[in-house]
Amino acid sequence: MKVLANDGISQSGIDTLKNAGFEVIVKKVAQEQLKDYLNENAISVLLVRSATKVRKDIIDNCIHLKVIGRGGVGMDNIDVEYARSKGIAVINTPAASSSSVAELVFAHLFGGVRKLHDSNRNMPLEGDSKFKELKEAYAGGVELRGKTLGIIGFGRIGREVAKIALGVGMRVIASDQNVGEAEITLEFYNDQSIKIPIKTEPVDMLIKDSDFITLHVPAQGKPIIGANEFEKMKDGVGIINAARGGVIDEEALLAAIESGKVSFAALDTYENEPNPAIKLLMNESISLSPHIGAATNEAQERIGVELAEQIISILKKEKA
Repeated sequence: MKVLANDGISQSGIDTLKNAGFEVIVKKVAQEQLKDYLNENAISVLLVRSATKVRKDIIDNCIHLKVIGRGGVGMDNIDVEYARSKGIAVINTPAASSSSVAELVFAHLFGGVRKLHDSNRNMPLEGDSKFKELKEAYAGGVELRGKTLGIIGFGRIGREVAKIALGVGMRVIASDQNVGEAEITLEFYNDQSIKIPIKTEPVDMLIKDSDFITLHVPAQGKPIIGANEFEKMKDGVGIINAARGGVIDEEALLAAIESGKVSFAALDTYENEPNPAIKLLMNESISLSPHIGAATNEAQERIGVELAEQIISILKKEKA
């Protein structure tokens, strides 16, 4: 059977599939050519990340397709239920990239409270001529220790974020419609560990009490955070979105930054990917990254192997 990894796959994933007898093609096929390519090459398994979309036209017309795999968590680029209704297995890797996303959240958070994202723009331009002025401009940062982090969405990624926050010495509050309480395990050297239970609370309560807010929810039909929610937040709050574009109203975010309600924001995902709004890209109070939450070497290795093992399990069962 043939596997097309249209958005790439780790070498360990390739090796696992090849050892099980699969032919693996790693090639980027343009979206408009994908349907024909899948049919002409009798592709049984299509692997994607967030760039490739798998909609009804592909599902209806690609007769060889047996499995669609998403390397990552969210599957909003796939018509999941429709594919399953047609007998096509749809899989993803919800656990593989949790740590990577959580670490990116804190990369943005540590940088944001010290204005490093803006300092790194201006030091190369004016560091030799305006050192004292820049030193004054970027003074007045704050520490994370003792501050309250609100986590909206307390699944695998949200819990990994909580682990780092607790390790830094932050207070953690969480909100999740499907989780009432979760136990966070902090692991230390020599097999020592501490278990900390965290009860969730409504978003309205979380946003009033948080110094910083980070979102870890699936794609939504409308923003979770808009003008009304910003109004209820503490003055000077920091907000991070490494979940999905559209869970924050970007126009409302810009207005909240302008008014001083939000001291800084960090965005890894955007409403209009791959063409984020210029107003966001040019705003000196926003730390930016190009949807790289899961893009660590370690996460991609885990994703590749996890996808391969699921594919082998599904298709070997089918043969049996």
